[in-house]
Amino acid sequence: MPGAGTFRQDLAASVVVALVALPLCVGVAVASGVPAELGIVTGVVGGLVTGWFRGSSLQVSGPAAGLTVLVYEAVRAYGLPALGVLVLAAGLLQLGMGVLRLGRWFRAISVAVVYGMLAGIGLVLIAGQLYALAGVTAPGHTLAKLGGLPALAARADWSAVALGAATVAVLVAWPRVPARLRIVPGALVGVAAATAVAVLLGLPVEKVRVTGVLEAVAPPGWGDFGVLASVGAVGTVIALSLIASAETLFSAAAVDRMHDGTRTHYDKELIAQGVGNSVCGMLGSLPMTAVIVRSAANVEAGARTRASRVMHGVWLLLFAVAFPQLLEIVPLAALAGVLLHAGWKLLPARAVAGLWRTHRGEAVVLLVTAAAIVVTNLFEGVLIGLGLAIAKAAWETSHVHIEEVREGEELCVRVLGNASFLRLPKLLDALDALPNGKQVRLDLSGLRHLDHACLTALEGWERKREPLPGREGVV
Repeated sequence: MPGAGTFRQDLAASVVVALVALPLCVGVAVASGVPAELGIVTGVVGGLVTGWFRGSSLQVSGPAAGLTVLVYEAVRAYGLPALGVLVLAAGLLQLGMGVLRLGRWFRAISVAVVYGMLAGIGLVLIAGQLYALAGVTAPGHTLAKLGGLPALAARADWSAVALGAATVAVLVAWPRVPARLRIVPGALVGVAAATAVAVLLGLPVEKVRVTGVLEAVAPPGWGDFGVLASVGAVGTVIALSLIASAETLFSAAAVDRMHDGTRTHYDKELIAQGVGNSVCGMLGSLPMTAVIVRSAANVEAGARTRASRVMHGVWLLLFAVAFPQLLEIVPLAALAGVLLHAGWKLLPARAVAGLWRTHRGEAVVLLVTAAAIVVTNLFEGVLIGLGLAIAKAAWETSHVHIEEVREGEELCVRVLGNASFLRLPKLLDALDALPNGKQVRLDLSGLRHLDHACLTALEGWERKREPLPGREGVV
């Protein structure tokens, strides 16, 4: 926690982070199909509860755009009262994984699958928020949303479109304005400007609906826990915990590269997220993850200790209690613009281009994962991506390469790579195709792995060729 030399920096950073977090908290909640106040509640818990833990000193937690798709599907399938149960169960699962010291294993997840997951979420988020930007009710499934886009222009409220487009324009242009102006977050500027225009011109666009923080908080009752008897609900819990954990720990790795302070303790950070999500679940609120946008703003604003993220939770709480009526004048189209920009930033165009040049197999895994999420849902899409990544790894680890090099009168056959039973047919076909009556030396020094099935087959092949004159055997 802060000392005399760090309090001023942490206080200033906390204000910046709160200003960044406020429109995102509200926007994520609206996109998730829940009351806007629940996004602020999760942001408060991310500061006042998770912020105290020592897992990562500068990382900031709150509701994330990456979970909107899963939460929206869960609320639509099981109802808003069940959301608290699902989030609570996911938090307890995260807590258990942290206690069992499984946090470090999330670094073993294929990067291509993670990028594919983010790309799929970004595509689904963009498809949904285009309808919110146009002031039109969106179809239920992503494919239906995509199919309805050509006809969207005829149904759009162009006043709302203009406000949302202006918000996006501010967000795109804001990094290019002078540094002294960038102290104020671009998302806040864009939403505030769109709100001011809507109020001054009296535009009849849809606004955020506000019921009050205390009224929005609805802890789950005992009867709501029956939802866990559903296989689909259990799958949602697993998806929430795994995706939230992966996003948090990948964000931690990115934040650690931005400062020279204490590095993240992955297991402790996973415990912190588990406690935070358990509290969010007991309040019937949205799930949380560590969010790279808020975390980067915290580091860039000069934060020195975890006090900055705790104080950002205090600012969010004060705003929700003292000024909830301000939310009622915010156009939904402006929040849709913020989330459209967030969805666009989730699309890893540079990663795809880089992988395509260097590791095309990884690029294929990324693209298939993203497409599977769009066609099915987040959980099934990630499972498909993981399955493909595992199949690709199995194929690569079983890869064996055979080279024939003539050295004088002798034919040297070099076997390189991994000789497993999966590649045994290829290996035997190549050896059986060698010319008879020739002196052959088999060089296995380039093998990284040789399983028992291949070893037995090579010994049998050697015995068959042993009568040949000048045979030197297997080297």
